[in-house]
Amino acid sequence: MNQAWVRFLPRPFRVQLEGRAYLQNVVANTGWQFADNLVRLGGGLVVGVWLARYLGPEQFGLLSYALALVALFSAVAALGLDDIVVRNMVRDPVCREETLGTAFYLKLLGGLLAFLGAMAAIFLLRPQDSLSLWLVGIIAAGFIFQSFNVIEFWFNSQVQARYVVIARDGAFLLSCGIKIGLILTGAPLVAFAWVALVEIAMGAMGLVIVYRRKGNRLKAWRGRIDRAREMLRDSWPLILSNIATVVYLRIDQIMLGQMVGSHEVGVYSVAVRLAEVGIFIPGVIYWSVFPAIVEAKAVNEELFYERLQKLYNLIVLAAYAVAVPVTFLSDWLVGVIFGEVYARAGLMLALLIWANLFTSLEIARSSFLTSMNWTRLHFVTLILGGVLNIGLNYLLIPLYGGMGAVVATLISYWFAAHGTCFLFKPLFRTGLMLTRAMLYPKVW
Repeated sequence: MNQAWVRFLPRPFRVQLEGRAYLQNVVANTGWQFADNLVRLGGGLVVGVWLARYLGPEQFGLLSYALALVALFSAVAALGLDDIVVRNMVRDPVCREETLGTAFYLKLLGGLLAFLGAMAAIFLLRPQDSLSLWLVGIIAAGFIFQSFNVIEFWFNSQVQARYVVIARDGAFLLSCGIKIGLILTGAPLVAFAWVALVEIAMGAMGLVIVYRRKGNRLKAWRGRIDRAREMLRDSWPLILSNIATVVYLRIDQIMLGQMVGSHEVGVYSVAVRLAEVGIFIPGVIYWSVFPAIVEAKAVNEELFYERLQKLYNLIVLAAYAVAVPVTFLSDWLVGVIFGEVYARAGLMLALLIWANLFTSLEIARSSFLTSMNWTRLHFVTLILGGVLNIGLNYLLIPLYGGMGAVVATLISYWFAAHGTCFLFKPLFRTGLMLTRAMLYPKVW
């Protein structure tokens, strides 16, 4: 039986999808996630630009610094459970309530630890800066509400992204409206931190509502100690890997703030924000095909590697489609969108956009490592990338400021995603697959 939207497709696409229920679900799921990210891209860009112009480089840099510092502890809040929970529910759907309940309590504990860690860090880094303390404290409080994200994992395991999209986009659009109101009324910087917290809380509430409307009950969730131990045994390398990931994703902004100042963070953050506009694409592709890759691993090894290669190729093509035009239009984009006060971000953007290629490949490679249960090896590669990033930032930021951070990012991202594949024998094949994808990304 075909879904209703299939009949509106051009005939060549319709023929490929007719009678293939799972493929139709994957395409529909991808469409919903693209719609979600387009809403966030459009709304976030408009409001983000308005906010950056309103605050100026100094205050925008301070807000970006606080967000980056909080992000360092997001891996502790997530506990590396995202892929593990989806994998377990695909493999054992009968134990859904136990899986969700156990993951919820684990993430609640992780959120509390992440909040305390973020507060301890800002007290150590800027003990006399009360505004920074408030910004970090308010934003980090959102970790507590993120325990309800386990509902999102359930819908992902069922390839039903539309319910998550409805919940999250409602909260996002409302928060955008609040931010616009605050800008128009001349609100202080700390007010925008409160909006970030409110958005997370409303998103959690929305997930609960759609979960219950699908006939599910939160009261049915059951946490079990033995299942928690099993999850943590599988996920602890992912926790460390995710910590390494956020370190080399966000440490540049923190080091810039500590070594140069908030103004430089503001200019650099504009380049980062524009470079990240297209990074949602590999995430959408990944979450749509990850269950199929897990299933292929259990069925046939050649089918597993065939699907992996197609995933790598598709993600590289998506990265190229964004990076090439942005490289040539970077100065114009920054000037038109953010204004001349952020003009130095143009060259930063032209180089930084290529880091998305390696970030995308890392996202794709994680599906391989998770399916093989090689989470420890994943951790080692990310640690190496994180250490390289910190070292390069330490050497280059004092000399070149934001441009030094850009160069450090490019080199370390490539090394973590691709270069490390040739240091470890089990990853050599996937390293060649990634190379092939970058040189000849054939998807047909």
